[in-house]
Amino acid sequence: MALLPLLKGIAEAFHLIFTLDPYLVKIVLLSLQVSGMAVLLGTLAGVPLGAYLGLKPAESTHFISKLLYTLMGLPPVVAGLVFYLLFSRMGPLGVLGLLYTPAAMIIAQFALALPIIAALTMIGIRGRGKEVQETARTLGAGRLFTAWTVMRESRFVIFGAVVTGLGRIIAEVGAVMIVGGNIEGRTRVMTTAIVLETGKGNFELAVGLGLVLLIISFVINSLLYSFQGGGRDSA
Repeated sequence: MALLPLLKGIAEAFHLIFTLDPYLVKIVLLSLQVSGMAVLLGTLAGVPLGAYLGLKPAESTHFISKLLYTLMGLPPVVAGLVFYLLFSRMGPLGVLGLLYTPAAMIIAQFALALPIIAALTMIGIRGRGKEVQETARTLGAGRLFTAWTVMRESRFVIFGAVVTGLGRIIAEVGAVMIVGGNIEGRTRVMTTAIVLETGKGNFELAVGLGLVLLIISFVINSLLYSFQGGGRDSA
């Protein structure tokens, strides 16, 4: 008998999804907007940083590498707390008025995605970039063309790093809850809405958002699996 309410909740959740419930759609779109912008910024900063470190001798990048590895495991609530203190009224950046805005959420998620993208790019390029770099230089390529060749040959690894970063932040709740405030119509995203609706007993909407998040996560990991397979085939 306890299974019936669960099945009913799942059925109603699918109804919300297929009828494109406005509240659900708004939350999903904001989630994609925030996480998409964060991973875009993380890619623009993390890929060049990772490529630069990957082409450097490992002995000369020990400290930065360890720092990136540490930040990869940074608890989201800690990142949220740091940015809350920075953006709060009494904080050094409080004058910008970023707290409880989508911009603050993007910055917090960017901080979580950047070390992942940079570190995985560094590892991937370090694994095979040296060989490509030496080959390009042997053929007379300049520094810029050599760097471009290395990044092109490592594109599957780089894409995998970006997708991994997106997968990390799209399901994150702690940081965006702290700096965003979970304000309806403004900063409420899928993960924070699931927490709220579950606490209110609105399980249908919570399950619906959870299903959407699960579908997005499946797509992200499917892309990662496909491109990693492509990378092996192209080796």
